[in-house]
Amino acid sequence: MRATSEVVESNRVKLTVEVDESEIDTALDDVVKSIGRSARIPGFRPGRVPRKVLEARMGGATALRSEAIREALPDFYARAVVDTDVDPIAPPEIDITDGEESGPVRFDALVEVRPVVSVAGYQGLTATIPSPLLSEADIDAQIDRLRENDGELREVDRPVLAGDFLSLDLSGTDESGEQVAQAEDYLYEVGSGAVVAELDEALPGTKAGDEIEVTGTPANGSPIIFTVKVVAVKEKTLPAVTDEWAAEASEFTTVEELRNDLAERISKIKVVQAQMSLREAALAALAELVDDEEVPEVLVDQEVNERVHDLGHRLEAQKLSIEQFLAATGQSGEDLVASLRVDAHRAVKVDLGLRAVAEAEGLATTDEELDDEIEKMAEQVGSNPAELRRQLDEAGRTGALKAERAKAKAATWLLENVDIVDDEGQPVDRALLETNAADVNEDSEIEAEEEQ
Repeated sequence: MRATSEVVESNRVKLTVEVDESEIDTALDDVVKSIGRSARIPGFRPGRVPRKVLEARMGGATALRSEAIREALPDFYARAVVDTDVDPIAPPEIDITDGEESGPVRFDALVEVRPVVSVAGYQGLTATIPSPLLSEADIDAQIDRLRENDGELREVDRPVLAGDFLSLDLSGTDESGEQVAQAEDYLYEVGSGAVVAELDEALPGTKAGDEIEVTGTPANGSPIIFTVKVVAVKEKTLPAVTDEWAAEASEFTTVEELRNDLAERISKIKVVQAQMSLREAALAALAELVDDEEVPEVLVDQEVNERVHDLGHRLEAQKLSIEQFLAATGQSGEDLVASLRVDAHRAVKVDLGLRAVAEAEGLATTDEELDDEIEKMAEQVGSNPAELRRQLDEAGRTGALKAERAKAKAATWLLENVDIVDDEGQPVDRALLETNAADVNEDSEIEAEEEQ
């Protein structure tokens, strides 16, 4: 089999393929065997039906040959893709131009290919990440969180301020007048947004004994008219930062020991957060260089379908249906697809950007690297590397594997060459991100609190 390729228009390539008659004969033999095994013809056992009989049953030798070509075309096309190193992103339009009745078979395959995009400026990208440097304010904030755990509510005689805790009598009715909410002596933190935003806006300035009415719409709900009475106003008093408090609130006997421990643990967490943010920030910066007009919708559609499929599998593992998920998250199927499409569009831009960097920096996958990758894959699935390579070639997936390897090299290049700044635009010393901060499991509680 011989295959050539030519670009016929933007992002479309025509493959011209010629298949030797010997290969067609092999395909024809395979079809005869396959049909013969399943055919039920009086007077013949399955698998023993003469070829002439099958030809007669199917309408002649030409019909049998057409069936063989139809069955073998996907394999011939996949091999042509590998031979020409074409990267299709959509099913081909195939036109058999010769050989339908006898001789070698020739066909053209018109296929949309992945575009080669421009990422001018990729060598001067800047990634913005959280600062990996510890500050006294970071420690103070964690100390305050620990103090919050020991805070005490004290009733006060003054107007309500943001952050106060109120004892409320509350009732709510919908637009038809039906009561849909009722609570007495409900402890509420002003500004928490636990009821509706309008309540947080109306409460500051009120006093104990005041009664107000507000209308608001809870998340994923309908408008509710709330009648609220302020029963009592309380403020939280935090303990003083003393050695005595430190001994009660932690395993340390002094505030200095507690601060030193927090400094060490928070430092590790900040480095890990910065490390994790770097890749995301660098890829996001690269994606910005890819023009939206260069992103094929077919690739976005494929990415959306993969994400929907992945979500379905994860829900299935939790014994949930997509309908239950939509109901729980208060969104429609259209809402879900729209949100997935935004992420999918960005993912495609990252993919195209990395491929462009790999091309510009000469980071193509070598034959040795491809062999190593296939050997690793074969070991994981318990297969023979040569057999796995044959399967990948036949499926037309070898090119995709080479591309993934090249993209990984491009991502590494990007992380090593991008300029890094913190949220205030100050340069970040790359050496700070190389600190070994892998062992942060014991600090997960602090990390969770910091994200709240």
